[in-house]
Amino acid sequence: MKKKFSKVFMASALAAGILAGCSGGNQASGGGDNSKEFKLGVNMELSGNVASYGESMAKGVEMAVAEINKAGGVEGKQIKVIKVDNKSEAAEATNGIIKLTSQDKVNAVIGAATSGNTVAQAQIANDTKTVLMAPGGTSPTVTVDEKGKVREFVFRTSFIDPFQGTVAANFALNNLKVKDAAIFSDSSSDYAKGLSDAFKETFKKAGGKIVGEDSYVAKDTDFRSTLTRLKAKNPSFIFIPGYYEEVGLIVKQARELGITVPLMGADGWDSPKLVDLAGADALNNTYLINHYSTEDPDKKVQEFVTAFKDKNNGDAPNAFNALGYDTVYFLADAIKRAGSTDSVKIQKELAKTKDLSLVTGVLSLDKNHHPIKTATILEYEDGKQVFNTKINP
Repeated sequence: MKKKFSKVFMASALAAGILAGCSGGNQASGGGDNSKEFKLGVNMELSGNVASYGESMAKGVEMAVAEINKAGGVEGKQIKVIKVDNKSEAAEATNGIIKLTSQDKVNAVIGAATSGNTVAQAQIANDTKTVLMAPGGTSPTVTVDEKGKVREFVFRTSFIDPFQGTVAANFALNNLKVKDAAIFSDSSSDYAKGLSDAFKETFKKAGGKIVGEDSYVAKDTDFRSTLTRLKAKNPSFIFIPGYYEEVGLIVKQARELGITVPLMGADGWDSPKLVDLAGADALNNTYLINHYSTEDPDKKVQEFVTAFKDKNNGDAPNAFNALGYDTVYFLADAIKRAGSTDSVKIQKELAKTKDLSLVTGVLSLDKNHHPIKTATILEYEDGKQVFNTKINP
């Protein structure tokens, strides 16, 4: 899941240039093999408008770290988590990785939760040879720059936006059997644009008709006039790629206006706050693409769900908890294969990852560091996410 980001590239480039002078792999970021601990930076949205994502991922990270430390750590070293709050802002994410690499001397960084806040760290990660792991950054630009060059030290755990848009279109056509659709997306978000473009291309190519397209801007609260225009187009299905803050109100207002057709979004919908904003009844007949389901009978999933509930007063883990958790194990697996905590050696093993079994699916990386993995479709029933189906790549 990706969030729009401000233009911090000049600042990032300047900072990266300064830090590059002390680059040199793991030694530069302070985690040489002679150290007694593995310092893991966590650069997350712990406050701000998408804090729900960052807080959930951080909780998953800490759970995995506790398990790994209890089992002996990585290469005989205990993992020490050092958290920074990027406040859901790209500039703060840049400041965060500067602190983590230059002051805290971390071995690797996990975060941010969103694509824009991850991209804001990418140049510094590459220049300092610090492995940067994005649990939920779904934009292709997280691991590949605007010139098409792979960001060597940046990796992701989640699938990418185009895949989500394609999955949504195929689900609408093949599972819901709709012939036409409307799109209502956040014009201020690269995340929404990527999903919308992929949905539209796939839907039309398969014979579907797009009968209406409209947009809103993040932080809008009244969507009635736009929804009324879309309703007049009489769509059989509406695709709403966006984030829970606006989506919750959109769903609520759509139902109040008498729009009863299926509504669907992607992983940006996944927050407990969505139900609070939309209301349980309004969310009936809505669907989202996600990274996993607590109802998946897979043994690894159920063991994770049980352990998480035991540690969190019975609360079930959401997808962002699972992605944070999986990202630590993704990193730990590469460290084990490298037989070292040197960042350059870890980077090489991360790039070779194939058929790694995680809670959110079996993961293999392509040449662009994009995971090839399963997507899960969830349906809301009376405010509860219910497993619907899985879509394989």
